Amino acid sequence: MADLPLFASARSTVRSVDFGHVMVLVDYRDGRVRCLLPAAAAHWVNAARTGRLDTMPVALSRALITGGLLTPAVTPVPWRKVVAASTPKASWGGIEHQAGLQRPPRTSLHATFAAAAALALVFAVKHAGPSGKAMLRITRLIAAAASTSRRPATPAEALTAVHAVRAAAWWSPGRTACLEESAAAVVLLAAQRRRVTWCHGIAADPVRLHAWVQTDDKSPVAEPSFIRAYTPVLTLGARHQRP
Repeated sequence: MADLPLFASARSTVRSVDFGHVMVLVDYRDGRVRCLLPAAAAHWVNAARTGRLDTMPVALSRALITGGLLTPAVTPVPWRKVVAASTPKASWGGIEHQAGLQRPPRTSLHATFAAAAALALVFAVKHAGPSGKAMLRITRLIAAAASTSRRPATPAEALTAVHAVRAAAWWSPGRTACLEESAAAVVLLAAQRRRVTWCHGIAADPVRLHAWVQTDDKSPVAEPSFIRAYTPVLTLGARHQRP
């Protein structure tokens, strides 16, 4: 790439969160995560306002374009505003999400079988194409499932669904972490015409990602208090949102 474009825009699937000491970029097309240190992050913020690359170091603009985060444009196209977030106390994740260490509450066989079917659908969609597009396929599944919902799930309904998914996941032979569990919970509730909001967020020190569901009052479902450390980056399913 000998000549770099003067103008560029971030892909529509890219979200950015600035923690001050590090900016985290997530591309929901392929699920890849990149981090920019403060100097590079400042250039990203400036370019996001103007759509211009002429004030950005050549090496940085080339890396962002070849990495697929930016696409050349013929005119200045400002892109999505960077989300500013505070940095919580450092944690290495062992306390927050003890997935697989604690057996989930018991649920009825009917609820567990329905949750297993929802998980199976998520697994099928995840593995239905190139691995680099798995995240995109899952988010599209979540958006499609949420669009069929008729009314918001009550906290009790949402809690039952999440517990059922975790009970089914306990016996799952495949990887079943927060992404698969939260997606399956959305699918399970959508089958009952119930709606929750799916959230994907980022925390720092160290940089880590987490997916969860919350009710319409923005209460996370069956999540520890540490969930407050995460800044939501992508949300799907809320009544006021369009996927």
